[in-house]
Amino acid sequence: MAENGTDCDQRRIGMSKEQHNGSFTDSSMLSERKRRDREERLNIVLWKKPLVTLQYFFLETLINLKEWTIKLWHRRGALVCVLLALAVLTAMYYVEGAHQQFVRYMEKKFFWCAYWVGLGILSSVGLGTGLHTFLLYLGPHIASVTLAAYECNSVNFPEPPYPDQIICPDEEVTEGSISLWAIISKVRLEACMWGAGTAIGELPPYFMARAARLSGAEPDDEEYQEFEEMLEHAEAAQDFASRAKLAVQNLVQKVGFFGILACASIPNPLFDLAGITCGHFLVPFWTFFGATLIGKAVIKMHIQKLFVIITFSKHIVEQMVALIGAIPSIGPSLQKPFQEYLEAQRIKLHHKSDGAVPQGENWLSWMFEKLVIVMVCYFILSIINSMAQSYAKRLQQKMYSEEKTK
Repeated sequence: MAENGTDCDQRRIGMSKEQHNGSFTDSSMLSERKRRDREERLNIVLWKKPLVTLQYFFLETLINLKEWTIKLWHRRGALVCVLLALAVLTAMYYVEGAHQQFVRYMEKKFFWCAYWVGLGILSSVGLGTGLHTFLLYLGPHIASVTLAAYECNSVNFPEPPYPDQIICPDEEVTEGSISLWAIISKVRLEACMWGAGTAIGELPPYFMARAARLSGAEPDDEEYQEFEEMLEHAEAAQDFASRAKLAVQNLVQKVGFFGILACASIPNPLFDLAGITCGHFLVPFWTFFGATLIGKAVIKMHIQKLFVIITFSKHIVEQMVALIGAIPSIGPSLQKPFQEYLEAQRIKLHHKSDGAVPQGENWLSWMFEKLVIVMVCYFILSIINSMAQSYAKRLQQKMYSEEKTK
């Protein structure tokens, strides 16, 4: 009997080991397959598989349009209210009357704010790479206003043509009357709208993690899976990147509103992790979004504005141009286009005749224009690649579900 009992125990131990080894093998095989699938998706780009990428992009676009149409149909009551409000606004816009002056003013402000909010959303959401709209649009706009303010000794630029074009006002102003606060106030609206757009762009990671926690499902999202793995191996983290992510996660989880505010108020490439953390731990929406909005649209934007305004103030720019000219051998040749560009801007600000403008296009403005074009084109390509890869992920998930049902 004892021998039979010992044999049974040994068989049970052997069976449990086989089951454990089998589950471990299945888990490793599944992770290896997911890794291969991810590598396969990343290879679906226009410069490697143009036809497949375009085909998947159009199919994903059609699926998204279908999903949006269904969502709109389910919310048709709200849609009808929005359409009625738009009809009333359209009637006010076209019917003549004393209100037209106010309507035109509101139209201009609305499109100006929507432009900067949209650029902020693009910069934050990214759809694969992110369009750095602060460096390409908002930063240069603040720099242009700063240079013009010091040259004109005023920020009361004639409207129109401002903000499309900046020219000095006709009234006489005293030398040195411009202040830092006046420049900050001049660009506050567009800067805050851009910051609000970046805050709105942080919502998708939050909603994705929150929906996953409430439903109990595990979304096939690399960032969320990385977050789950980080929570599981928190104590074993050794490298700097993992420790930084854990620090952000702990700050947001333990401090709450003020932790989110601190992460949102400084340039922080790990802020997506804050959104996932808040969604995963079911932080209330207005706590997350309120702290993010205040941090990005108020605190962070004023820090960035101050940096750009101080950098492009008149005496700093003149010192920078002088330092460029002091570079041995190549200094004078590098200094010349900067001086020509600044002189051309002064002439434009004082709206002198075009004949006084130096002939030929300045290579600095030419390079910046081409850089903007390249960045926008690359951003469009990244959207196409990202949507094509999303469709490839749909196909892989469909394959997984079919295998499970067999």
